[in-house]
Amino acid sequence: MLHSGKNSNLKYYLRSYLREYTPKKFFQLQLKRELSKLDKRTDREEVLGRVAYYCKLTRESIFDRQAWGEKAVALRLQPVTGQKTYYFDAMEYARYFDQSLRWILDPGDKPYVAPEPAIVKNRPIVEHNDNSVLLNLDKNRHFLFVNDNKAWRTKRDVAIFRGDLGPRKQNRDLFMQRWVGHPMVDAASTNRSDEHPEWQKPKLTIGEHLDYKFIMSLEGNDVASNLKWVMSSNSIAVTPKLTQETWFMEGTLIPNYHYIEVREDFEDLEERLTYYINHLDEAEAIIRHAHEYVQKFQDKKREKLISLLVLQRYFDVTNGSD
Repeated sequence: MLHSGKNSNLKYYLRSYLREYTPKKFFQLQLKRELSKLDKRTDREEVLGRVAYYCKLTRESIFDRQAWGEKAVALRLQPVTGQKTYYFDAMEYARYFDQSLRWILDPGDKPYVAPEPAIVKNRPIVEHNDNSVLLNLDKNRHFLFVNDNKAWRTKRDVAIFRGDLGPRKQNRDLFMQRWVGHPMVDAASTNRSDEHPEWQKPKLTIGEHLDYKFIMSLEGNDVASNLKWVMSSNSIAVTPKLTQETWFMEGTLIPNYHYIEVREDFEDLEERLTYYINHLDEAEAIIRHAHEYVQKFQDKKREKLISLLVLQRYFDVTNGSD
């Protein structure tokens, strides 16, 4: 696990608990100064555009305020969620605000639109998903980028897949049934399949994935957790049409520009892989575009400002007067 290439949980929890036991008044005194940094930024419009993307609520938004009020809790009364990372990641920024403000923090994988305005990790890429307000939650697992020194042309002409299978991941089962054993695909499950125990193989490190030109990035309970680090690498993410989005704004990704898109039944996978193996310049253009996209999430000061502005917008709409 120490060499898996993933973010350190130990460092994450040490920082989170240190923050948790720092008096919240210390952060609240800084809020006005933190928000004022917006006016000094040359990318102000881009920042505001991302804020509006994550929180589509406006003062004109119509929602059931009574139902929201029955579920909402004051920040000071927010219990630690079952998966603590959701609590820690949300409170990292919520601690800057008046703790009498109320919200709905809805942890876990949410493949549906929230019935009332709530802070969530993910939402469907559909119209009218306004009630699901995105914050960068469970980010130690999901927000991971890599430094890949291997040139795409030197990698294996194969697509690699390692991932869990299960009842909520039929797309992965379909992929396995179609492509296990194919010479252009190295596919295996990392958990046991009762119907196909032969599919199971040990997990690979991120570094071991980077030996392959193509990395399958298949949605599971919600988004594919590997999409972000694959797009920061010199390999190319391969996936059917994306249906879920997070803080990474997957809904703004462009097929065959940021990643390779295949059919939902995966029948064109070999054709798509072969095309890019034979069109090196187009493949490397996708990698460049993916790197450019990833860069927008690597400015920690800007990510903090956007997070605070998202919460400010959420509180203004939900806690304001009718």
